[in-house]
Amino acid sequence: MFTHLHLHTEYSLLDGACRIDRLFDAAEKLGQKSIAITDHGVMYGALSFYKAAKKRNIKPIIGCEVYVARASRFEKKREVGVKEYSHLILLCENNEGYQNLIKLVSLGFTEGFYNKPRVDKELLKKYSKGLICLSACLAGEVPNNLLYGKYEDAKKAALFYKETFGENNFFLEIQDHGLEEERAINPLLIRLSKEINVPIVATNDVHYIEKEDSLMQRVLIAIGTGKKLSDDNPLNFKTNE
Repeated sequence: MFTHLHLHTEYSLLDGACRIDRLFDAAEKLGQKSIAITDHGVMYGALSFYKAAKKRNIKPIIGCEVYVARASRFEKKREVGVKEYSHLILLCENNEGYQNLIKLVSLGFTEGFYNKPRVDKELLKKYSKGLICLSACLAGEVPNNLLYGKYEDAKKAALFYKETFGENNFFLEIQDHGLEEERAINPLLIRLSKEINVPIVATNDVHYIEKEDSLMQRVLIAIGTGKKLSDDNPLNFKTNE
């Protein structure tokens, strides 16, 4: 049975369009037995998500899509053309992992906040126990390096996450939303998986529940970025998958 491990609820503010009750209506209808919450940089939807899941007898997987600073979380300056963070999915394997994820997310705000709540690799190493790590979407460090032809940098990053989270606790995410960029790097992710012996997990970067909800999600993005629906917006998804 497929389990969604990369999912943004309404608590990914002005980005995720998955209302929690409606999300579990859909999951129950599809016969899904488990589902994860991975909101952007925050965990304040976790309790509502957990309660709704238990009510439906569906296993809740608590997680977060954290922002990882390019260097130190204390470095707060912007370089033109250089992104100051990448994305990373963290899922709680047990209670120790839950406590560590709370710590990471909190420190992302209190120590690393710069446009986004950011952690860094020092914190990831310190609070890695009990967490399962996925390489994230195109904005993740591994896939983004692959996208720009930096295979060795992608490999180095993947080996860091494998060493940090453990042999069986790091997975390379593979996605297909009909994007050219994903089709370009997916064969490279498979190659990398074989080279460094890291398993692959298939995910969908869920921001809304039904295909027709894609317009609603575009409205949220427009509000969040102060743009009109008719404007060219780089944060808009290129497909409705």
